[in-house]
Amino acid sequence: MLHRQMKSVRLDGDDISAKRESLRSYFHQSYDLFESLFDLLISDDIFYLQSEPTRHPMIFYFGHTAIFYINKLVASGALQERINPHFEQLFAVGVDEMTWDASSDSLKWPSVNDVRAYRQRVRELVDQMITSMPMRLPILKDDPFWAIWMGIEHERIHIETSSVLHRQMPIRFVHSSDNFPICPIFGDAPENLLIDFNGGEIRLGKGSEDNGIYGWDNEYGNITRVIEPFSVSRYLVSNGEFMDFVAAGGYSTSRWWDEEGLKYLQIRNVTCPPFWVLQEDGSYTFRTLTQEIEMPYNWPVEVNALEAEAFCRWKSAQEGKTYRLPSEAEWVMMAQEGNALDEIFDDQRSNINLSHYASSVPIDTFAHGDVYDAVGNVWQWTQTQMDAYEGFVTHPWYDDFSEPTFDGKHNLIKGGSWISSGNEIVSASRYAFRRHFIQHAGFRYAVGEGENESKKYAHIVQMHERWVKRYG
Repeated sequence: MLHRQMKSVRLDGDDISAKRESLRSYFHQSYDLFESLFDLLISDDIFYLQSEPTRHPMIFYFGHTAIFYINKLVASGALQERINPHFEQLFAVGVDEMTWDASSDSLKWPSVNDVRAYRQRVRELVDQMITSMPMRLPILKDDPFWAIWMGIEHERIHIETSSVLHRQMPIRFVHSSDNFPICPIFGDAPENLLIDFNGGEIRLGKGSEDNGIYGWDNEYGNITRVIEPFSVSRYLVSNGEFMDFVAAGGYSTSRWWDEEGLKYLQIRNVTCPPFWVLQEDGSYTFRTLTQEIEMPYNWPVEVNALEAEAFCRWKSAQEGKTYRLPSEAEWVMMAQEGNALDEIFDDQRSNINLSHYASSVPIDTFAHGDVYDAVGNVWQWTQTQMDAYEGFVTHPWYDDFSEPTFDGKHNLIKGGSWISSGNEIVSASRYAFRRHFIQHAGFRYAVGEGENESKKYAHIVQMHERWVKRYG
């Protein structure tokens, strides 16, 4: 069974031989898991299909994680000769979306077997470099071994994002596997309620130190936030709770959607969450990674940030109080008070790291203090736009990892999902996606003196203007 993953291999220690072996194991497990995910496609023909019109065919992602190792090892100076310069250019650019209404991809892709052969050559090369390159502990950001850690953690991100694309693939193009078991437990959703927090001052960021765990550049630096008292929902919003919004005409009532949300509805012709499947009788089934199942009302709903915000506006109108998404700082305080923020999240106390299932589980399964799923199950959208902490420095080997997300168009997600692993389940990690992106992501709602709508949009405009001025 492939489903439980190793924890991130530390950068420090005093036994170089042991470090090499643990890094080799971590590398091969990442590589194996990524490739096993693509074994879910029923034939090689499926590699050339687009799961959704704004993304490349699956063949691109299959090649992308392998060429990344080579490109970063070249950038580090550890590798002088490339394996296949054509592949290392073809599969390098295009991870992010094209345009919302893109309908075709005209690039000429190689055969799947050629990409498999290339991946094997990369595997052998990286394994040999782990075994033979001079190693000095701890590994620092300018060490060629950092490029290998970077490649592994990058591949683990793509394990998650590729699994999202697999879920968007028509069900007839994937098959089930014992390596990716689906939770068999589902039923009615528990009633949600608010849990109060006192607020206070909180410091975010890991400063300038690695603390022994690999980090992406946006994790470094610090910022202090003062949080007013706030409340958050005990549970993630379930499919059952979100069903009330859908049944009330939420997707067809424009007042619940902002300008960006209305554009999303118009372009995508959306009437329900992305993994709900409308049946002829008006009911819904639910799409997991490999199966279409009865609607699990007590699992977390998976929506983008625009859908989550629309739900909050609708709920506010129903109940006469202002609901919103939590901020990054509020999420951190909630998770800290629930003892969920170990340096690496505990995969026995949370549905993460493929430790339980290759799907969500009921939202009342894993308690963290007074709330459930402070981490795990699905990522949680926040109202915070991704930005650099004070002291941020771009890593020169991957200068387009964080800076493109500082544009006011990317919201932070926190907590990880059932398939998150590696750096994704490190408490200091910070990931962000465009607000209309589909991810294994849901939300919980908050009440408190957070950013109101007008301040939020003013801040977004400010951020975008600053980003354009700085980055062009």
